[in-house]
Amino acid sequence: MSTVTLSVSNLRKMIKGKEIIKGLNFELQEGEVFGFLGPNGAGKTTTIRMLVGLIKPTSGSIEICGYDVKNDFTKAMQYMGCIVENPELYPFLSGYDNLLHFARMLPEVDEHRIAEVVSLVGMQARIHDRVKTYSLGMRQRLGIAQALLNRPKVLILDEPTNGLDPAGIREMRQFIRALAEQEGLSVLVSSHLLSEIQLLCDRVAIISKGEIIQVDMVANLLNKQEKIIWRIEPIQKGKEILRRYTEVVETDDGYLVTPYEEKQAAIWNRELITQGTQVLEMNRRLPALEDLFLELTGGGEGIG
Repeated sequence: MSTVTLSVSNLRKMIKGKEIIKGLNFELQEGEVFGFLGPNGAGKTTTIRMLVGLIKPTSGSIEICGYDVKNDFTKAMQYMGCIVENPELYPFLSGYDNLLHFARMLPEVDEHRIAEVVSLVGMQARIHDRVKTYSLGMRQRLGIAQALLNRPKVLILDEPTNGLDPAGIREMRQFIRALAEQEGLSVLVSSHLLSEIQLLCDRVAIISKGEIIQVDMVANLLNKQEKIIWRIEPIQKGKEILRRYTEVVETDDGYLVTPYEEKQAAIWNRELITQGTQVLEMNRRLPALEDLFLELTGGGEGIG
């Protein structure tokens, strides 16, 4: 069984008499990339600020590697690394001097450890250049190197691909996967980019208006939403026939959509042909996470 590195139980936050975070429950396991997905304003950053101790929960508990953040804050934070929103760096210092500065604040972090994290993030060639000359992607990597200095078990990244070009996003995605798979880190990635969560994460929690509405493996969530896309002539007759067996939705561009049921699809197809319709197309479609997200949230934008 996988080791649980972060456990969140009934986490709530009130701000100015308004409940912003509403009883969140989820866990992170060793070596997984966990997506924290929601629209801007859904409560992602507020939750992350509680996880890393920047603000206190109104109620509920957070445990990091078995240590309660409220009762054993120092011990819990020994196992936590994070970047909330943007990495804070000194632009007129080199990347190395930035890491050296932060290392002085941490126990048992020496120059050997600095060299290790520089290698982990692939910054050897530019680490002695000034940060002001770095691209956004390089700054993100240096920020992650800083977060890794204390050998955390949990790494939290808040919108790590913000502002990156497509090549930078792909590179960051590969880098985060390597941290989980090769270093055994539990990585929580907060994002509003559904495509990135789908490509990057093992599991995902979908949050809307301060509530988690579903937690599952990304593959499981998508498999539950598989569809068959039909192009049938005449379409109305095809719709009537399919409705005898299953739910049917007609799209604006003249297609019919039904749930995917492997054992039934051939029967439906045979019945359509027997009844005199033409099945011009019949395609199995695994939906994008965006489809599921919109279905679960009703397209809402969240208020947290």
